[in-house]
Amino acid sequence: MDRRAFIRSAAGAAALSALRPTAAFAEVTSDGQLPDGIDAVTGEGTGVRIPRSALADLRARVRGPILFASDPGYDEARRLINPAFDRRPALIVQPTGAADIRTAVQFAREHGGLLLAVKCGGHSQSGQSTCDRGLLVDLSRFRDVRIDPAAQRAWVTGGSLLGAVDHETATHELVTPLGTVSHTGVGGLVTGGGFGRLARKYGLSIDNLLSVQIVTADGELRYASTGENPDLFWGVRGGGGNFGIVTSFELQLHPMRREVIGGNWIYPISRSREILTRFGEFAPQASDELYVGFQMLQPPGNAAGEMGLEICYCGPESEYERAVEPLRRSLGPPAQDTVKRIAYTALQKSGDVSDPRALAIYLKSGFIPALGPDLAEAIVESFTPHPARFTAVFFQSSGGAIARVSRDATAFPHRSVLGNLLTAVGWPAGQSGTPHIEAIRALWSGLEPFTEGFYFNDLDPDHKAKDILSNYQRNLERLTAVKTRYDPSNLFRLNANVKPATPRAA
Repeated sequence: MDRRAFIRSAAGAAALSALRPTAAFAEVTSDGQLPDGIDAVTGEGTGVRIPRSALADLRARVRGPILFASDPGYDEARRLINPAFDRRPALIVQPTGAADIRTAVQFAREHGGLLLAVKCGGHSQSGQSTCDRGLLVDLSRFRDVRIDPAAQRAWVTGGSLLGAVDHETATHELVTPLGTVSHTGVGGLVTGGGFGRLARKYGLSIDNLLSVQIVTADGELRYASTGENPDLFWGVRGGGGNFGIVTSFELQLHPMRREVIGGNWIYPISRSREILTRFGEFAPQASDELYVGFQMLQPPGNAAGEMGLEICYCGPESEYERAVEPLRRSLGPPAQDTVKRIAYTALQKSGDVSDPRALAIYLKSGFIPALGPDLAEAIVESFTPHPARFTAVFFQSSGGAIARVSRDATAFPHRSVLGNLLTAVGWPAGQSGTPHIEAIRALWSGLEPFTEGFYFNDLDPDHKAKDILSNYQRNLERLTAVKTRYDPSNLFRLNANVKPATPRAA
């Protein structure tokens, strides 16, 4: 199970309420006409007044919609999957192509370096794919996937969701490793690294990235690959949104049958210590074709908790039993076994959430080099569920092909870890999250000493600038040089931010 499957389970168990309406924020007219002007802020927090004439010029220069607070569609465009973040941009641009993205970036520069957020799928755990009083570039209207089956290549626009990529590639019995939920945005997933069910076999998403087209802070559209702008291409692969807005990803595809073997082994939560210990012994020896994660879940109320192992096997069906036999033998029969032949696209959708915004969540995570008895004990002892919230500890496997790439081949340095350990709480949207956030911080305090760094796509509001910079490890110096070259004013700062060496005004 992953964080979105956790959301789906929590929403169902808690029978949570729907979103409540929000008030308008900016100065707008009710018929969607341009306001006389809007108040906004720069990335440095300085207030700036944008006159009607500038807004009219922007509207004339873009094909996609421009939204203000009273416009239909504004609330939907500004919201993230996690309703714990309720921010209101001064204006929203919804590009339909690279030209609109260039115009939006230029507009932000022309007005003192407006606070600039970029939203693709809206899964940001830190809330940085939206903003208060800044400019939000919402890529939801910029979605397209093209496949060349002979060349085994896919070209994916910057606002696309991974489910669309899986759908298009599957018809050709091809695949590229992406995340674990179909409504995840490709842009944030790929530039942050890109873990998923197939990464042990084929590498991270960034290891399958062949080129990008990207709008950098000067408003220029650049092509980057190992042969052209190689420093920029290196930085985009793991450096997140620090360098611009990617308008197109070229991805390597791999032959794979449409079906995999996938599902869950479910055990009583009382066996958690044993399951974790045995899993920790097995995981380093697993074949590249086998992905195994775990989830320890406690719904709200008086519902029973569970301990489960999630399985995805992409190798020959005849080899599956041999791949899992050591783990099955050590654990014995599960209480429930849902593992079966399943379409890979269906497995990718199995954690999708029909109404994720009914549940507010808070997540903490870190990479672990191993899962020994001491960590297994710490997980069980730290796990403190409460009937008012959903509580989870879960794990995403690394290793395999991921570990065979050097730490400095891309900007992503965390190649030798066993996997990603995550903890999360969920509570009904609209209720105070304070006691639940305090609980997950306390839980995490017992586990964090076992971690070594964290996944930038799981960046949470507790992370400080020094934590972010140290997490890049020895790649930081090179990342700073790339940032200084392509974004010297730090226009793109709502991310796992690397500051330029010599910041200059936009």
